[in-house]
Amino acid sequence: MTEIRVVLPAHLRNLAGVHGEVLVSVPGTGLTQRAVLDALEAAYPVLGGTIRDRRTGKRRAFVRFYACEQDLSNEPPDAPLPALVADAVAERREPFLVVGAMAGG
Repeated sequence: MTEIRVVLPAHLRNLAGVHGEVLVSVPGTGLTQRAVLDALEAAYPVLGGTIRDRRTGKRRAFVRFYACEQDLSNEPPDAPLPALVADAVAERREPFLVVGAMAGG
């Protein structure tokens, strides 16, 4: 079990009733997007369906994932996070960021 830091956008923090970063326990040995999001939704069930579609598990269109200044949004959900990213996130030196993207002009 690995405890990691997760930063949520303001509207999801409000929905979950938290302030600042949250700590979530990710089971298993390999960090993947799916494992992080599963742990986040288990800890905060109200977030279910807000970050990814409940039926398909796909990331919502205006949600992005970052860690260590790397955009992880288009990586496969079951792919292990890159080694340097995984180490920094697992050691809690860097958070896993869930970012609400903006569109428009």
